[in-house]
Amino acid sequence: MKCSAVILSGGLSKRFGANKGLIKLLGKPLIGYVVDKVASIVDEIIVVVASEEQRRELSGLFTPPITITIDEYALRSPIIGALTGFKRALGEYSLLLPCDTPLISREVASLLLQLAKGFDAVIPKWPNNYIEPLQAVYRTEVAYDSALETVKEEKMRMRDMITRLNEVIYVSTTILSNLDPKLNTFLNVNAPEDLKSVEEILKSV
Repeated sequence: MKCSAVILSGGLSKRFGANKGLIKLLGKPLIGYVVDKVASIVDEIIVVVASEEQRRELSGLFTPPITITIDEYALRSPIIGALTGFKRALGEYSLLLPCDTPLISREVASLLLQLAKGFDAVIPKWPNNYIEPLQAVYRTEVAYDSALETVKEEKMRMRDMITRLNEVIYVSTTILSNLDPKLNTFLNVNAPEDLKSVEEILKSV
C-alpha cells in the first residue's frame, strides 16, 4: 500500500522566537531529523506550514519529491495542518508527525504503518490513557473527511476528529518500548532545556 508522511511545521516557538522546524540541533534543523528518519519508509513527504513566509523559510532545505504546502485555513491548530496534509497526500495511509521530535523512531513509525492496513487509524496510547495523535497513522481519505467535518463544526481538537473514525487501534507505549526503550520518539523540543537534553542523548549514541 502507498503511504505518505505529513509533517506539521506551522508552529512558532515563543521560547525560541522562530519556526520550530528550523531550530538548529547540533547544526541541523529539527525537521531535518524527522524527514531523514521516515524518508525510507514512505512514498512521499508533505510538509505543512502556516504561511507563505514559512514556506519560503523551509523551501531551501528540501527539494522534490518533498512537498511544502500551506494550511487550508488561517487558524493555528494541528488539526488544520492535518487536514491540509491529508488533502494533498496521495497515499492510502498517512503517517502524521510533528516537526519537533528529532528522536523519532523509524522502527516505531514502521510498526504503526504495518498495523494500519484495514483500519482508520493507529494511535499510540500511554498507560494513563493519554494518546499521541500527532505521531500516528491515519487512513488518508477517511481522516480528511473527518477532519473537515470537525473543523466545520468549529472544533479544533484532534480527539474530536478521531471520535468520527470507525476502526481505531490504540497501541500501548509499553509495547512500543520494545522498539524504543526510553520512548524518546515522543520527546518534543519545546524549550531550550529540551534542546539541551536531546543534544546530550544524540552525543551519547
